Formats: sequence, structure tokens, C-alpha cells
Amino acid sequence: MSSGVTKSQILSLYKQLMRESQKFPNYNFRSYALRRVRDAFKEAKNVTDPKLAVKEFNYAKENLDIIKRQVLIGEMYRTEKLVIENVR
Repeated sequence: MSSGVTKSQILSLYKQLMRESQKFPNYNFRSYALRRVRDAFKEAKNVTDPKLAVKEFNYAKENLDIIKRQVLIGEMYRTEKLVIENVR
């Protein structure tokens, strides 16, 4: 097993985070989560230290679990959609 993470693992995690963030029923949480995921990956894209890359990868995995839990909680306490959201 290698000590670092591969680009395909990072890309897969990014896609999972984006997909899961799209599931937030609340517009404000959803837009914040999507923006935060994009910004965090942009900030970390130039990381070359393998130890730091693994640390960032594990941190992102922990946040994926947090997002999954928060989406479930958001589903339990769903509110009306905001005017800004497109109702289709």
C-alpha cells in the first residue's frame, strides 16, 4: 500500500463531496457546502508533501461523513423553499 493518495482517489472524494452537498434541502446550507468544498480543493491542489496530502484527504473524508449526517438531519426538519430557489 502506498503512503500517498492517488489523483483518482482525490477526484472521487471531490465528486462524492459535491454530490452529497447537493442533497442539502436548505438552499443556504447547500450553497455554502458547495462553495466550501470547491474552495478547499482549490486551496489544496498545489500540495506536494505526501504526508500533508494524506492529512488533507483524511480531513475531507471526515467532512464527507459530517455532510452525510447533516443532510439526514436536514431531511428530518425540512422547511419551505426560499423564493430564490427555482420551483419546478
